[in-house]
Amino acid sequence: MVGLKPSDVQPTPGVKFLGAGAAACIADLVTFPLDTAKVRLQIQGEAQSSQAVRYKGVLGTIVTLVKTEGPKSLYSGLHAGLQRQMSFASIRIGLYDTAKQFYNNGKETAGIGSRILAGCTTGGLAVIVAQPTDVVKVRLQAQSNLSGAKPRYAGTFHAYKTIASEEGARGLWKGTAPNVTRNAIVNTAELVTYDLIKENLLKYNLLTDNLPCHFVSAFGAGFCTTVVASPVDVVKTRYMNSPPGQYTSAPKCAWTMLMKEGVTAFYKGFVPSFLRLGSWNVVMFVSYEQLKRAMMKSRPTIDCATESSL
Repeated sequence: MVGLKPSDVQPTPGVKFLGAGAAACIADLVTFPLDTAKVRLQIQGEAQSSQAVRYKGVLGTIVTLVKTEGPKSLYSGLHAGLQRQMSFASIRIGLYDTAKQFYNNGKETAGIGSRILAGCTTGGLAVIVAQPTDVVKVRLQAQSNLSGAKPRYAGTFHAYKTIASEEGARGLWKGTAPNVTRNAIVNTAELVTYDLIKENLLKYNLLTDNLPCHFVSAFGAGFCTTVVASPVDVVKTRYMNSPPGQYTSAPKCAWTMLMKEGVTAFYKGFVPSFLRLGSWNVVMFVSYEQLKRAMMKSRPTIDCATESSL
């Protein structure tokens, strides 16, 4: 057995909720530079200036950012990213099994329809709650820190304050509609794919319920998710990063991209998206499975300590 042994008792909804948020934060800490590179590649093409820095490829973008803006630029928006994951991932991942059981009327084995409905529900709900954190994260990642260029925002809380004062509540929830669409797709593809791959690996005794199984399932989920969600993700990033008035709506943003840059614009940053989602999924799901087991393993100790204090 590689990793902690599975608990004899199923993890509670509370354990899943906290474990998902914590695991997502761990994954963000590991993969954030890839996410920043993805954002910079996705918005490339918006700037009209001939002096704008050009990025080529994932590693090229990371190297260029370090050379021109310093290593700290790779983690621009990290605070907002961690805030986002604690609220966002806790809901979309932590409540997935609960929603799945609800749609399946409490039956032990869930059908594909119940899984898809659960993924769409928790993905959409998470966006409504955590959208301001995503807007701030994208804005901070997208802004240039080149010498002589004044950044739009001095930091995370300044970004919240500035967006709220200049654009109102609508600014903080900008792009909610395309983000709901994106995360319904991403959450469904990610969690349902992970669910099905893991279930079949165990069913046919290809792997046991341990780290290799979680790794393979997470990697497969990351690839499928990137293929399905990349076009929506690019539109979401462009629209949320745009100044007021540039695009009247997300569909208008998508149409402008298509007319000016062609179909390939929707897959800008695909490689960093896959590297990021693939690695993010691996770190998150492996951490999530281990955190659930660790938390369930510690429950008897916590219960005994509580009883003795009483």
